[in-house]
Amino acid sequence: MNAELNETDCSEALHRVFEYLDGELEPAERAKIAAHLAHCAACLQQYDLDTMVKALVKRSCAQEAAPAHLRGMIVQQITSIEVRYLD
Repeated sequence: MNAELNETDCSEALHRVFEYLDGELEPAERAKIAAHLAHCAACLQQYDLDTMVKALVKRSCAQEAAPAHLRGMIVQQITSIEVRYLD
């Protein structure tokens, strides 16, 4: 890993890997994550693992619809905002 690929870059790449996998990033952000994965073996390994897990879940659950209650809870969780203050 070169000096430009520091821990912050790894942290951001791993934090946003599912957004990257789902095509939910803006083109500039997608390019940034792609460039990081191209040069960071550790993050690429995690990306590959996440890709396999996502494919396994899709394959295993393709015939099952999530219950409405579960869908509601998920939507509520991903649309809520949490504010934390650090000392």
